[in-house]
Amino acid sequence: MKNSIKKRGQKIIKKFSKASIQASEESKEHIKENVFGRLNHISSIRLLILEWGLLVVALIMLAIAQSFWFGDSYADNVWSNGGTYIEATIGEVNSMNPLFANTSSEKVLSRLLFSTIASIDYSGHPGAQLAKSIRPSENGRIWTVRLRDNLKWSDGEPLTNEDVMFTLDLIKNPAVDTVYDANLTNVKISENENGEIVFTLPTPYTDFISALIIPIIPKHLLADVNPKTLIEDNFSNAPIGSGAFSFNAAQSISTSGEKTIYLSSNPYYYKGQTLLNSFAVHIFMNKDNIINALNAGTITATAELTEAEIDKITSASIYQKNSSLNSGAFIFFNTASQKLKDANVRSAIRSGINLAEIREAAPNTIALRFPIIDSQLKLTNYPDFPGQDFEASKAKLAELNGGETVSLEVATVNSGFLPKVTEAVSNSLTELGYEVHVSTYEENQDFISNVLSKRAYDILVYEIELGADPDPLPYYHSSQASKSGLNLSNYRNALVDDLLLAGRETLDDSLRIKKYESFLEHWVNSVPAIGLYQPNLTYYYNRNARPFSNDLKLVTALDRFTDVNSWAVNTTTKNKTP
Repeated sequence: MKNSIKKRGQKIIKKFSKASIQASEESKEHIKENVFGRLNHISSIRLLILEWGLLVVALIMLAIAQSFWFGDSYADNVWSNGGTYIEATIGEVNSMNPLFANTSSEKVLSRLLFSTIASIDYSGHPGAQLAKSIRPSENGRIWTVRLRDNLKWSDGEPLTNEDVMFTLDLIKNPAVDTVYDANLTNVKISENENGEIVFTLPTPYTDFISALIIPIIPKHLLADVNPKTLIEDNFSNAPIGSGAFSFNAAQSISTSGEKTIYLSSNPYYYKGQTLLNSFAVHIFMNKDNIINALNAGTITATAELTEAEIDKITSASIYQKNSSLNSGAFIFFNTASQKLKDANVRSAIRSGINLAEIREAAPNTIALRFPIIDSQLKLTNYPDFPGQDFEASKAKLAELNGGETVSLEVATVNSGFLPKVTEAVSNSLTELGYEVHVSTYEENQDFISNVLSKRAYDILVYEIELGADPDPLPYYHSSQASKSGLNLSNYRNALVDDLLLAGRETLDDSLRIKKYESFLEHWVNSVPAIGLYQPNLTYYYNRNARPFSNDLKLVTALDRFTDVNSWAVNTTTKNKTP
C-alpha cells in the first residue's frame, strides 16, 4: 500500500517538473519574440512613447500640486502646549500673600497663584471652586461647604479643611488687616461630623456665596507665624498656592520698582495643568512703558490700558477687545463734609453739572444711572431724576453757600478714564462757582490708607465693583461708614439701612425688587453719589496668542483668568479626522 502511494507521488512530481520546464522555455520564447524582437520598432513609435511619458509626469505633478493646494482642507492649526504668556500690570508688589493684595499687580498674582472657596464661573455667576458644593439652608442663614477631593498645594501637600479654617481664622483676627474681614463679620464658622465647613450667619444673606470668593493660604507653612507679622513673612516673597500657576522666581529690572515675576504651570491644580508652560507678570510703573513694550513685542498682553490708548498702539500684531464689567464709575459726595452735608447742595450739583459732557470723557462705555444694573436684577420701577438746569442750579448753590466761593477737594486715581472724567467733573464744578483742587493718586496701599480710609476728600471720582448679584449694602449702609468700610460717601440713613438689610435677607426675588426700588428712591433723593458709566475691560494682546474667551462673562476684570487653563501662545498642525 505504501509503495503504491510512493510511486504515484513520484509520477506527479515528474509530471510537474516537466510542465515547469516547458513553461519556462515558452516564456523565454515569448519574451524574445515580443520584447527583444520588437526593440527595433521603438524608433517608429518614439513620439507616442514621449507623449505617454509626458502625460504620466503631468499627472504626477498635478497630484503633488493638489496636495499643496488642498493641504489646508485636511489639516487645522490648533493651539498646543508650551510657551510663556507675559502680561503687563501696573502697581508695586509689596506682598504676594493674597490676603494683602491691594494693587493691580498683586491682585493679578493672587488670581494666578491661589484658588478661592467660590469663584465667578463662565456664565458670570458665583459658583464653587475649591468647594465641591456650597449649600444654603432654606432661610439663607446657614451655608455648608464641602471641599473637592484630593486637593493639593503647589508643593504637593494636601489642601484640607484645616487650611480653610486656618485662613478664615486669620481673616477674622483683628491683627490681620485684610479686605476680606468684612465678608465674615459676626459669622460663626465650624466643622460638622460629615467633614463639611458650616457658616452660620447672624441674618440671612441670599448672596453669601459671593462672600466666599476668599483665597486660601497653607496652614503647614504659616501656622507658626505671628498674625501681626504675617505680611512680613518670607511667604509674601515666595508663596505656595493652589492656583493654576506656582511661583518660580522674581527678577528686578530697575530701581523704580519694575520687575518680572515668573510662574510655572501647577501640576496639582484641581482643573489640571494649563496649556501654557509658564506665565510671567511684568510689573511696570506707568502706561507709557507698557505701550512701548506692546509695540516692541516684549510682552504678550495687558489689561492696564483703555480704549483711549488705541492710537498709541502702532504694532499690527496687537489686537484689542472690550468686555463689559459689572462695575460702575461714580461721583461720591462725602456727606460728612460740612461743604456737602446738605442734600440740597448735592442735588443742585447733580442738576447743574454737565453729565453728558462728563460721560464723553469715557467713550464707548454704557451710561450708568443707578448702583444696580440690569445684569444683576431687573427692577420694575426706576425713580425719576430731576432735570438738568445749569442756571437754576448755579443760583441755588450761590444761595446755599451764602454767596461765598467754596473750595472742594476732589480725589481720583490714575486708572482708566478716571483722570479725564475727573477733569470734566472739575470743569463743571468750576462753572457752578466752586474752586476745585484735584488730586490724582496711584491706586496703591498709601491711597487706600491715607485717602479712602480717612475719607480725605470732599468728592471722590472712583470705580467700584457692583458684583454678580445686587448688594449695595457695603457702599451705602451706615455700618460701613468707617475706616475699614466701603461706604465712600459716609452716607447714613436708618431707613436705607433697613431696606438694604431686607434686600440682602429676602429670598423672594419679587420682594427683593420692591426693597431695592425703595432704596433707589432714597438714593436719588438724598444724592450720596452720582452714577457716571459702566466701564469696560479693554484688553490688548498679541494676535499670536489666545487669551480669555469672548464668551466669558466678566463681573470684574480679574475674572478673565477663569479660563486661563486654555490660554495659549503655541500652535501646531493637526490632520482632520475623516
